[in-house]
Amino acid sequence: MKFQVYKSDARGGADHGWLNTKHSYSFANYYDPNRIHFGALRVVNDDIISGGMGFGKHPHDNMEIITIPTKGGISHQDSMGTGSIIEAGDIQVMSAGTGVYHSEMNAYEKQEGHFFQIWIIPNKRNVEPRYQQLSIKDVAKTNELYQVLSPNPDDQGVWIHQDAWISLGRYTESTKETYHLKGKNNGIFLMVVEGEIEFEGNKLQRRDVVEIENIEEISFLTSKNTNIMLIEIPMNI
Repeated sequence: MKFQVYKSDARGGADHGWLNTKHSYSFANYYDPNRIHFGALRVVNDDIISGGMGFGKHPHDNMEIITIPTKGGISHQDSMGTGSIIEAGDIQVMSAGTGVYHSEMNAYEKQEGHFFQIWIIPNKRNVEPRYQQLSIKDVAKTNELYQVLSPNPDDQGVWIHQDAWISLGRYTESTKETYHLKGKNNGIFLMVVEGEIEFEGNKLQRRDVVEIENIEEISFLTSKNTNIMLIEIPMNI
């Protein structure tokens, strides 16, 4: 097993007044040649947007873009004709494929919007753009991991054009968790969203991350009142 811990304050980012953002990988004005991507995982942005503000219409192509709000709601409009509000408790995916324009605005004037945006490099280029949004409240579990994204349209959660899986965990009790990887030669990006976990003798706290390679399964111990996000991602791209 090979792993590397990254503390929350090691992330890049910027405070633009209306947008306070943290980047796990090089993005916008943050560039670190050692932090470009982790396998097919290209972006993990942790964004806070002021009420009524957001990102105007802009283009994407050949990227799987996943949005997971944790507070408030994000208003989405795109060139496919999709218009929706993605609320905390939802997950959204947009396969940009041959190209799409979209905008992302805080849906509420008097409340901050908090969300993760994740970009995953696809295994198919120039696909027809697509949009999918689901509530994950019905599949959410307590004190165990639950899947919210996979490569399979018939599986639980949303799907993308890549052999990647995202699972979330919400722990009210101290719990020993074990995760078995689904893909050979895949790696794990594990973030403590809130609370604390212990992994291989390392204590990880809010927004700390561990990247793990060369394993078939991992185990870690959560503290009470801990939320995590686990991304299984292909390393050979």
